[in-house]
Order: sequence, then structure tokens, then C-alpha cells
Amino acid sequence: MLEPRRLAAKAAAQRMAQQLGEAVGERVGYRMRLESKVSARTRIVVVTEGVLTRMLQSDPSLDGIGLVIFDEFHERSVDADLGLALTLYGRELLRDQPPLKLLLMSATLDSDAVARLLDDAPVIDSEGRSYPVTVHYGRAVERRDIATAVAESVVNSLQQDRGSILAFLPGQAEIRAAHRELQARLQGEQDIIIAPLFGDLSLEQQQRAIAPAPEGQRKVVLATSIAESSLTIDGVSVVIDSGYSRVPQFDPPTGMVRLHTQRVSRASAEQRAGRAGRLAPGVAYRLWPQEQQARLQGFAEPEIRQTDLAPLALQLLHWGVTPDELRWLDPPAAAPWQQALELLQRLQACEPHEQLWRITEHGRAMAALPLHPRLAHMLLKSRQLHMSALACDVAALLSERDPLQGEGADIVLRLELLRGERSADSRQRPLVQRQRQQARQFQQLLRRASDESDDNDSANTERVGLLLALAYPDRVGRQRESGGSAYRLANGRAAMLRDGDPLRNAEWLAVAQLGGNRQQSSDRIYLAAAIDPQWLEAELADMICSQEVLEWQNDGRQLVAERQRRLGKLLLRREPLAEVDDALRQQAVLDWIRQRGLDALPWTDVLRQWQARVLCLRRCDLNERGDSDWPDLSDQWLLTNLQQWLAPFVGAITHIRQIQQLDLSAALHNLLPWPLPQWLDEQAPTHYSVPTGSRIRIDYSQHPPVLAVKLQEMFGQQQTPSIAGGRIALMLHLLSPAQRPLQVTQDLLSFWNNAYHEVKKDMKGRYPKHPWPDDPLTAPPKRGTKKARH
Repeated sequence: MLEPRRLAAKAAAQRMAQQLGEAVGERVGYRMRLESKVSARTRIVVVTEGVLTRMLQSDPSLDGIGLVIFDEFHERSVDADLGLALTLYGRELLRDQPPLKLLLMSATLDSDAVARLLDDAPVIDSEGRSYPVTVHYGRAVERRDIATAVAESVVNSLQQDRGSILAFLPGQAEIRAAHRELQARLQGEQDIIIAPLFGDLSLEQQQRAIAPAPEGQRKVVLATSIAESSLTIDGVSVVIDSGYSRVPQFDPPTGMVRLHTQRVSRASAEQRAGRAGRLAPGVAYRLWPQEQQARLQGFAEPEIRQTDLAPLALQLLHWGVTPDELRWLDPPAAAPWQQALELLQRLQACEPHEQLWRITEHGRAMAALPLHPRLAHMLLKSRQLHMSALACDVAALLSERDPLQGEGADIVLRLELLRGERSADSRQRPLVQRQRQQARQFQQLLRRASDESDDNDSANTERVGLLLALAYPDRVGRQRESGGSAYRLANGRAAMLRDGDPLRNAEWLAVAQLGGNRQQSSDRIYLAAAIDPQWLEAELADMICSQEVLEWQNDGRQLVAERQRRLGKLLLRREPLAEVDDALRQQAVLDWIRQRGLDALPWTDVLRQWQARVLCLRRCDLNERGDSDWPDLSDQWLLTNLQQWLAPFVGAITHIRQIQQLDLSAALHNLLPWPLPQWLDEQAPTHYSVPTGSRIRIDYSQHPPVLAVKLQEMFGQQQTPSIAGGRIALMLHLLSPAQRPLQVTQDLLSFWNNAYHEVKKDMKGRYPKHPWPDDPLTAPPKRGTKKARH
């Protein structure tokens, strides 16, 4: 029987054993990480989801097991989806054996979709033993006011309702805030117990929260979505639902899983309200308006769509299948899947092989460890560095919640607590004890995973940063300025230490835990360790690239040539190059131009007009027939294709001022094959001869091209001047004697017949020395005044 959480697994086993009148470990037992209670008599084993995956990996047939129950399947964890996919695959591989039976259970399951996946399996509806729950709606609550709104609702309910209260809040921060408010409001109320319930509490603390309230007392349980299902809290008859939950979401640009607060689904709201009717009629208060209920998403987004897929990818590689070979309710998306494979490749867990990916021996060893691939890689590599004991301690710390939240980011402080070098308080002791137990288990697993001799002499914590770098090479960071709190990470992200954090004395950090919002440009560093960059060169050599780089410095006055060693976006080391390859030098010049734009080249007005003439003819062809013999010489094309047209003309430039001596005209004219240059002069001439014989320059920088000419020089011409064989009419700017536009037109004949007469009235008195004939179509054209010869 598969349960989504440790607490639910233990509670389910205890409940079933109690109904049989037995202790856990007899006919009903459980298995989870760090703990197991089974015996030869055990017939029902309740397991957590990761345990099922490892059982399937070692025995796809699950020999000796007749039925697998997926409880609370509506939660759609990635481990449950994977377990179901692998179980179905195993059934198909072993068709000659009695089929393994499957049962999927949930109070709010999308049963139609599941039934289709299971070849139209029968759906059994059971009302169960439940009691009516009266639902009340309230006003909308902003996220920042959740804790206060829940506290107020709890106080009101205590005054008007009977029984204990289960209040749902998004996360720990809101639970602690509501706890403080309730303690202040309920001072002196000896019969009320306030009990937090969330995943980072110890198992013992969680069990105390769900235990029945003592006789004569009432309990207020402040819980996350951990209490939505699987758990029955005795005595609860009131549910207060904030309407929010906090879910992990994978952020592909950073490779991080971030917690995101969002509205619950309708299915989750029903699950929560149902907690009030387990043992007697109850009441549920929803802190949102009734009309908002219909707008809630029907079901929560499955975890496989919003989580880091590296653990899933490693398990499938170990199994020897690709996602499209399995049956899924929701298959892994292509982009996150590819990103997961690339991370596993960096961790040496897989390699490309014949257009597929193949697991390595190192990857098989990683898959055998019940850890995220990052930490599994770190543990296995630590043996080669004679640091396995230290690595197991670090893995145990990173697998549990932080015992020193808010006390600086240095993970060494946590190691001192774990090893007893600093004393733990009563709140920290259960967690530290669990971490010690986990570290011992990791050491046992590591000894079984390797034939090398163990060392256990790694008490020195100076190299803990190297271990973190092995697990998180993309989160190695370098200080932006000495003593500052800002770091740049190998993945390109910015990260900040808290003001006053002692780790600000470290130029280099290896970061294990980050936090922040996706919209923010910088993340907060929560756990990290100082690291010597020389260790990176020695131990992460396969992740470090070496490249020859030419860069212009001092505003282009100096070309620096060097060999750079980089970890992602971070520069580790540089050394000057004795000789510079001409191709690299050429590329450096082109990169400089690309960064600054085409205006960095020695353009002239003649060249810009030449470019515009070509584009004008190309545009005309494209509009008429959809293609053109004229090439695309737009700025965008030229900038994108610098290598193609400008590289042969760059030569051995050593100073940016030499760019102004480039033969840009030759480079551009080379782009027009023969006979296009001749056609260009014919179809898009630089000048147009007007009736007076004057050759007037055409301005191709505007569209359509502009011919700016004195009005009197156009007397006698009826047709609007055109180019491209008459396909493009020029835009006439008819000028006054003072060279100011009197009219802008593409229809010269219409102007003579209509607007000219108004222009004549306005201009004749202002410019009496210039001709303003009544009939401009028969009047001789004039360049100058009436007395002038032309």
C-alpha cells in the first residue's frame, strides 16, 4: 500500500494493526527511509513512494506481492506516477505470470482518466462513513493577510462551534504567524491547545498534532496541505480553509525548485472540508466568496508537470526505457526532460549513444542511492577524495530541514551541530538526531555501493565547499566585489547573502540552497560554504571549459588575447596568448561591431542611399510577386551575417580606429552579383532630370522615395516622375523659392488642376519675381526668377 508521506504511511499501518488488535509489524507493517517494521507474518506493507520505485528497480515482477494499492492518488506526486508507469510496464513484460493486481484510491480522483489509462478498469464508488458538513463562505483574503484572517476565524469558531479545529494555511511562515496571533488572543484559555502541523516537523511532533485532545480540552491544528488526506485528527469538527497552498515549481532557467503560493483546486477544497465530517457532523469555513468557488481549477496540477525531472530521468535510464515507452496520465514534457538529461550528463550519470541516452556505471550506482542525483553523485565522488564521512554528513543535512534557520548561511555551523561540537536546544535535538541516523545510513549504503576502503577521517570541514560544488556545479558563485554580499553564479544568476553574514569574507562560494521569486533578478543564499577555486580546477576538470578569447578593452584601444578557464559563466583563470590566430582576431572585430551596431562602420550618405535603393526595388518585387532577385541588405540582415560579407575585408585590425579605414563600399557592392549593379542604375537612379534639365537627387531613405524640386521647374510636366520602369511613383516635395515644401503629392496632374491655384494665390504676392502662370501645364519651366534665362 503506497502512501505519499511518512506520517500517512505510519498512521495507516497503525490504524489497520489496531483494528486487527495487533502491534505494527505483525500482519500489518511499514517500510520507509530510515525505518522499517515488518516480519515473516506481515501480509500488508505500507510503504512511502520512493520505496516502491526501488522495489520495482530490483524486481519488476514484485515477486510475492499480489496487490499494489496507490492510496490518495489524487495528489499525483511524480513518484506515484512513476510507480504506476513502471508497474504497468512490468505487468506487460511478464504476461505469462499471474497479473499483479492494481488498486487506485482517492476521495477526489479524476476517475475517468485513470480508468482509460488502465484499459477501462472498473470504477467503484463508495460513499464511506461520512457526516454532513455545512460550508460557509466569507470575503476574499489577500495573501499577506492570510495568517490574521485565519486567526480571526479560529477565535470566532471557538466561540460558536464545538469540537476541535483544523485550519489550513499555505506554509510554515503563515502557520507561525497565526500561532503567534492566537497565543496573544487566547491568553489565559487553558482548555485550548494550539498545535502546528507541517512536513518539516519531526515525526513525533506531527503525531502529537494529530493525537486526540485530552479530556476537557479542545485542539486548534494549524496545518499545511499535509492534513488534506490520509490523516484523521480525532475530535475535529471544524475546518477553516484559507484557500491557498504552497507547491514546489521547477524553474527551468535556474534549475531550481521554488515554492509558489497558489489557490487550491476544487478537489482540494472538497478534501479539506471533508476533514470536518469524519467522526460527526461538522462545519467548514472557506475564506473566499462562493462565486469564486466555480472559478477554481478542478484538480491540482500534477507534480510531473512542475518539478525537477532529474530523479525521474535517472530512474528511467536505470530501468532502460524512454518516457514514450511507458503509459502515463501526464507524460514528462520535452523541454524539462531534456534539461534533466543534460544535468545527469554533467553529473556523469549518462551519455549520448546512437541518438539516445545510455546510463553509465556511475549512473547505476547513483540510482541505487535513495537521494537526489546531485547528492548521490557527491557521495560517490567523495570516496575518491577520501571525504566520504564528511559527504554523508552533508547529504544528511541537505536531506532534512535546516536546524539553524536564520543563523547565517555557512553549512559548517550545521556540521558542528550535527557532530556535537555545539550544543543543540530542545527544539533542534529531534531533528539533529534524525540527521545523525541518516548520515549513518548513508555511510552503510556507500560501503555497499563501492569496493574501495572507507576512510571516515574527514573531520576537517575546510573542503565541504568542494563537496557542494560536486553536487551543485551550476551554483558555484564568485563575489562581484570584495566584501560585498552579491555573487554571480555559474548558471548566470545573481545571488545575495544576508547583510552581515560572515561568509561575505569568502570570494568564492558553493551554494546548496537558494530561494526567491522567479520574477526577481537575484536569489537569496540560505546554505553555502567557502571554496578554493583551485579545487575546482583539480576536481571538476570535466565541467570546466578552456577557450581562447579576444576582447577589446579600454573602449577599443586595446585588443586583449588570452586563454580563459571557465565554469559555466564564471571565469576561473586567464593567461595571455603568445600568438593570436587571424581567425580569432577577425572574430573579435566582428563581435565588437555586432555589439555596437552597424553605425560603428564608416558609412557615408552615398552608401546609405545605395543600400536604400536596393531595398526599394526588393520591396517593390516582394509586394508584386512575393520574391525578388534583389538581396536583403537591411541593417538586421547585415548585422546577423557580418561573417559572410564583412569578414574578408577586416584583415589584421589591432585597433578599433582602423575600422574607419575599412573599404565598406567594396564590401557592400560585392553583395550585388552582375548584372544587378547595372540594373540598379537603370531602375533606381540616383537623380531625376526635371523639365528644366536640372538633375535632382532622389532621396531613397524615405518610402516611397522623395524628389524635392522647386515647383517652377516642373511646369509643363503632367505625369508624376517614377522609377523602376514606372512601377514606383516618386513622392514629390514641390518647393517654394525659399526651398520650403508647398505641396507633397504623388499625383502631379491632380495638383496642377486643383491645389495649384490655391498655392498660387498664397505665393504670388510673397514671391512676385517668380512666375505663377494661370496654366502651369503650358508654361515654360523656370529655375530662377522671371528675368532669368532658364
